[in-house]
Amino acid sequence: MSKRYVIEELIVVIIIIISLIVAGCGYTNPMTPAGYEGYLYKKPYMVGKKEFYNIQIGQTSAGLSWRLFVINIDMRPVTKDEGFELLSKDQLKLHFKAHLIVSLKSGTIKDIVEKYGSEKWYERNLQQIFRAEIYNEVTKYNAFDCVEKREEIGRIVFEKLIKECKDTPFIIKTVVIGNISPPEAVAKAVEEKLKADQELVRKDKMIQIAKKEAEIRIEEAKGIAESQRIINSTLTQNYLQHESIKTQEKLAGSPNTTFIYIPVGQNGIPIVNSISNK
Repeated sequence: MSKRYVIEELIVVIIIIISLIVAGCGYTNPMTPAGYEGYLYKKPYMVGKKEFYNIQIGQTSAGLSWRLFVINIDMRPVTKDEGFELLSKDQLKLHFKAHLIVSLKSGTIKDIVEKYGSEKWYERNLQQIFRAEIYNEVTKYNAFDCVEKREEIGRIVFEKLIKECKDTPFIIKTVVIGNISPPEAVAKAVEEKLKADQELVRKDKMIQIAKKEAEIRIEEAKGIAESQRIINSTLTQNYLQHESIKTQEKLAGSPNTTFIYIPVGQNGIPIVNSISNK
């Protein structure tokens, strides 16, 4: 065994021993990942309470420290899902889920850990409020109306939660009411209503078309009436006599037919009778 090999082995053993001593003496390197904020605190070696030391915003670490520990809290938006099974105003059972998107205000990590339950901040502060607001709004409506108004219900709950959380570290992003599954009778009524609404839209379209066609016919009738008025005003007796004479002149040049003119009336406009010469 070479002398160099022995020295390398000895160095490794020394490093391991030093690491064990450091760990046993309570040295730490608390780290906070990206998107999190860390609540740094010191913990006594034997007995006593932990003491707040500092905060750190990830991604970072506090470096090698004497018995320094960290509680990391995710500050990014998270979605909290709640399932519901409750009775509507008309005592019909409804099944649905509600979704709350919420985040935490940057710089509030100390309050979150010390006042709002640390990692359990949602369960201890928002969960029951969120569920209660959903319950209060949904039970105001009959089952059929709940299906129709779920977006409105979500908006109302959203606005109420914003007021509730005004002076807290909680930022309410969105409230969404999922698809509400009503009893079969209500579901059928919803389907029939949708069909009825579609039929009303179709009939409204037909009425609009009929009105347009009627307007076109009225305009055509006005044009015909105006034409007749113009023609009637110009067809005087003198004009008709003039046109009759012109027609007689044209007929007089026909070599194959003999025309007999029978004057009628005071203006002499004749009845024409033709006799073929063939």
